[in-house]
Amino acid sequence: MSDPGRRAERGIAVGFAVTVLGAALAATGYVTGSDRLLLGLGFCLAFAGLAAGFTLWAARLLPQGPYVEEREPMRSPPEEREALESEFEPPAGRLPRRMLTAALGTLGLAGLFPLRSLLVHGPSPAVALATTAWQDGVRLVDQDGYLIRPERVPQGTMLTVFPEGHRDTGDSMALLLHVDPARLDLPRGRESWTVGGIIAYSKLCTHAGCPVGQYMRPEERLVCPCHQSVFDVLRGAEPVFGPAARSLPQLPLRVGLDGVLVAAGDFHEPVGAGYWRPM
Repeated sequence: MSDPGRRAERGIAVGFAVTVLGAALAATGYVTGSDRLLLGLGFCLAFAGLAAGFTLWAARLLPQGPYVEEREPMRSPPEEREALESEFEPPAGRLPRRMLTAALGTLGLAGLFPLRSLLVHGPSPAVALATTAWQDGVRLVDQDGYLIRPERVPQGTMLTVFPEGHRDTGDSMALLLHVDPARLDLPRGRESWTVGGIIAYSKLCTHAGCPVGQYMRPEERLVCPCHQSVFDVLRGAEPVFGPAARSLPQLPLRVGLDGVLVAAGDFHEPVGAGYWRPM
């Protein structure tokens, strides 16, 4: 093979070697989970090397033409057929073929890692929707990040609160209300979820996920302005009017050692609009 042909083979091999390196970087970035940039850069290098190798192979080693064949006669003489077949015999040596096999193999293996996560270890949508940022011991803060103490919530008031450090998490918004504890008639097992009449419910309506933002103090009702669903605050925020068919999830509360209101766990049910999930 001529020197230009050997140089082309080496260039092709380098391209496929870059694919091997990129696939290895992508696999490393995925396994370690330390840097998404490494994962993206690895796949970028892998496909770039593959493209460069195929481009050089087509441009330098395959016949370039143009080829013109007369219509007649339809069957070429044996000598012409043999000459044409010899021109189209694989001109590349073993090195580009081996590197192509290695490049495609490593790239395919690297691509199996994300696919495995989707099929085996991917997060279940039902699990992701069923939990929020609230956990036992997470402190309540207002929209400005200030901690909430019981005295900040006088009786008859309502306040939107968030888990500390997660004010930008939409599914964790909660409504904090202070009602007469003697009037509370909560479902069994939730009697200890309040702090002196201070009670918390999810702010997301269970009909369509709109924010519940209106408090009817005399009736102790919460109203969703989107479709006029009404919830009874004193009875576990059960729906009493409108299209909502499920109560607002309640957030268990307690007072921390520093006197700040904290959650005693997550909402007792998934927040927002209902969704299908296996029983």
